[in-house]
Amino acid sequence: MATATRKTNWFAIWVSAGVVAVLIAVIAVVAVLNTRATDPGPVPSSSGINKETGAVTFGKGPDTVSTYVDFMCPYCGQFEEAEGKTIAGLVDDGSITLEVHPVTILDRLSQGTEYSSRAASAFYAVAEADPDNAYAFFRALYEKQPKEQTPGLTDDELVQLAKDSGVKMTATLEKAIKDGEYKSFAQSQQLPEGATGTPTLMVNGQVVPVTYDAEKDIVANLTSR
Repeated sequence: MATATRKTNWFAIWVSAGVVAVLIAVIAVVAVLNTRATDPGPVPSSSGINKETGAVTFGKGPDTVSTYVDFMCPYCGQFEEAEGKTIAGLVDDGSITLEVHPVTILDRLSQGTEYSSRAASAFYAVAEADPDNAYAFFRALYEKQPKEQTPGLTDDELVQLAKDSGVKMTATLEKAIKDGEYKSFAQSQQLPEGATGTPTLMVNGQVVPVTYDAEKDIVANLTSR
């Protein structure tokens, strides 16, 4: 019985190899993107910045007040306007330790400029370089807060705002702000479990609903009062 000679189908082999190569390339791209999404990038090293939680700390009082805020969030601006003066007073008189957690959930509302991330990065850069004036800069970011659906402040304007807040501007700090040195670190920060948006307020580890009344939201929940 005659047997047929098996011919190698080189076309099919090359097509299969090409498909495998494409799949490998896609997997590699996804891996790189996932790494970028979780990589916090440069981490600020100031003792006043918690490298794990991203909190910037002000004061050394017995009660802890934690705020989670986005610099583009209009409700955070309202919170700062309504309760910021009381919070600042409690920091100054030694009643509280304030932990500010910048988050960047509203980047989509700044026409592609990632204002939430740029402002948070600038805040971290100032807290790293000049912690004594970082809180003044924090409050200024809300005094000059841009509206949603605008590009927000430019990097040059953020630098000028820091200067106007009393921050000691150096060439290194200016570069850190303009380069967005801590953008990835800011973008890696998350709201606490159970929180649905900004501002989120916690007093001594307990979430407190924001009513925009500092006496009710904060003072009434302090153990030292």
